[in-house]
Amino acid sequence: MQMPKPSDADKERFRTVMPADPEVVVKPMFGNLGAFIKGNMFAGLFGPTIGVRLSDADRAELEASERTVLFGPEERPMGGYVGLPEIWNAEGDGDVARAKAWVARAYSYVATLPPKEPKHPKASRARPATD
Repeated sequence: MQMPKPSDADKERFRTVMPADPEVVVKPMFGNLGAFIKGNMFAGLFGPTIGVRLSDADRAELEASERTVLFGPEERPMGGYVGLPEIWNAEGDGDVARAKAWVARAYSYVATLPPKEPKHPKASRARPATD
């Protein structure tokens, strides 16, 4: 599976459309970026595509009104996420505002979900020392 790499401009655009909330954490994921609130991802960057996790009603509205794309690897897209229209990747203030609005909706939806419990580190498989 080939993982597309975002350009520096893609990463900057992604950061630009994130909500200005100190609780939002943007971190690298598999060479791309993910944005999290309370440990739950609400937006991600996969190559040049920004994907958002929306409520079922919001996702249906976006898909009915815009030309969305799959989010994630073509052979295994991420369930529950929708890729924002590729045309919004072009330069233009109107497109940034539209992307910000949908990212904000994703943030608002995911912020209502229970916090994700941190994963516990796996137990060491080292054998106990013997005398």
